[in-house]
Amino acid sequence: MSLAEEFFVGDDLHPIDLVESLAADHQWEFDRVTENQIAMSVEGLWRSYAVTLAWSPQDETLRLICTFEMEPPEHRRAELYDVLNRTNDQVWTGGFTFWSEQNLMVWRYGLSLAGGQVASAPQLNHMISAAITACEKYYPVFQLVAWADRPPAEAMHLAMAEAYGRA
Repeated sequence: MSLAEEFFVGDDLHPIDLVESLAADHQWEFDRVTENQIAMSVEGLWRSYAVTLAWSPQDETLRLICTFEMEPPEHRRAELYDVLNRTNDQVWTGGFTFWSEQNLMVWRYGLSLAGGQVASAPQLNHMISAAITACEKYYPVFQLVAWADRPPAEAMHLAMAEAYGRA
């Protein structure tokens, strides 16, 4: 039994307490920003991702935001927005947006826990894993469009290819 599973025994644990336990279990760097928010750094293959989860008791929603820095040239922004739309058509558990003022690519997802529902450790682990997986899958696509002047439709072929094994 993992640390997170051992920690999550009661029915009324705060969702951020559970995320904190998962972060410790995975040995991710984290900071409990407030009672309702935690920020983590998760290492991927392409880069480190900043992951923030925030609990809104009023909305009964756990929001996940996974970001990475990206400073596309101004003249490629239209193509970047095009590839973001194409990407979001393919993903099911969240969506990408680009925050131009902060130069951040952002994956967002909100988990509704309305009616007193409780998130489980496997559910939260999957939520974080899905965010990192999406960022890893589409990071090269965004880079090709922004820096290699590839058309969005062509760059999307890279995300559709599944790699097996290691080079």
